Amino acid sequence: MHMPGPTARLICLGLSALDITWEVDTLPQGSGKSRASDLREGGGGMAANAAAAAAKLGAAVQFWGRAGADDAGRAMKAQLAALGVDVTQLRLFEGARSSLSGIVVDRRGERMIVNFRGTGLPADPGWLPLTALPGADAVLADPRWPEGALALFGAARKQGLPTVLDGDVGDAADAAWFDKLLPHTDHAIFSAPGLAHYATGACTLDAQLHFALARGCRLAAVTLGEHGLRWADASGLHSLPAFAVQAVDTTGAGDAFHGAFAFALGAGWPVRRALRFSAAVAALKCQRPGGRAGLPDLASALALVDSIKE
Repeated sequence: MHMPGPTARLICLGLSALDITWEVDTLPQGSGKSRASDLREGGGGMAANAAAAAAKLGAAVQFWGRAGADDAGRAMKAQLAALGVDVTQLRLFEGARSSLSGIVVDRRGERMIVNFRGTGLPADPGWLPLTALPGADAVLADPRWPEGALALFGAARKQGLPTVLDGDVGDAADAAWFDKLLPHTDHAIFSAPGLAHYATGACTLDAQLHFALARGCRLAAVTLGEHGLRWADASGLHSLPAFAVQAVDTTGAGDAFHGAFAFALGAGWPVRRALRFSAAVAALKCQRPGGRAGLPDLASALALVDSIKE
C-alpha cells in the first residue's frame, strides 16, 4: 500500500459526547460496588470519534452535529478542534443538555457503556450547509441524529459522493430509521449486536447481512472483533481475518474503523483494501486506553497492513 495523493476530505455527522471512563479489574455484575484503578474524561461519540480517527490519518475533516451550550458541549467542541477537526458546524444550543457516556473498562479491554443522549437538541437539519458537499470526497454519519443523517446522505447521493453509515442499532426506533437511511447508503458497517438488533428475524450472520443489503445499501458489513469482519455486496459474501494485537481497551474501536474506512474511500481505495486498512486502524487503537488516545497515524496503520500477507 502507498500513501494516497491528495488527502481525503470528509464530513462526519452525528453524535459528539463527553466520556467518563473507569478502569476496573472485572466488569460489574448486578448490584454492589466496584473499585476503579483509574478515571479519565475526554471527548467521545461515534461520529465524533470517527472524525478524530480520520483527522489523525491526515484527512481534512468537518464534524457536523449538535450539543448543549453547557460545559460538556464546550469541552467536546474544544477537544475536537484541538485534534484538527473543523467544528464550525458543531452547534451548541442554549437550554439543551449535551450527551454524556459512562464507560467501564476491565483489564481485558472489554467495556460497558451507559449513554445519555442529551435533551433539547433540535431535530431539524435545515441549517446544515448541504450545498457545500462538492468540497468533500466522502461522508459518514451515525444514527444518533437521524434527520441530519438522512438529509446529508440524500444530498451526497445526488452528488455522487460515497456514504458510510455506522450501524449501531439499539432499539426499534433506531431500526425504523435504518429502514429510511439504507436506501441512501453505500456502505453500512454494523457491530455484531447492532446487526442482530436490526435483522431480528434472521438466524445466521449471513442472513442478517443479506437482510440489511436487501433494505437498499450497496454493501453491508459487520465487524467481529478478534474474528475479523464479513460483508455482503452484489458480488456475494466476503471475509477478512482480524489483526492479532493485545487489546487494552476496545472503546472507540468501531468508531476508528468507520473513520478509517471513510478516509480510505475518500482517498479512492478499493473496498477490500479500505476494509483491511480500517481493521488495522481499529486493532492499533485497542492497544492503548481511551477512545482517542490510541488512534494511529497513517504510517503506523500502513506498517501493520504491510506486515501481514493475506
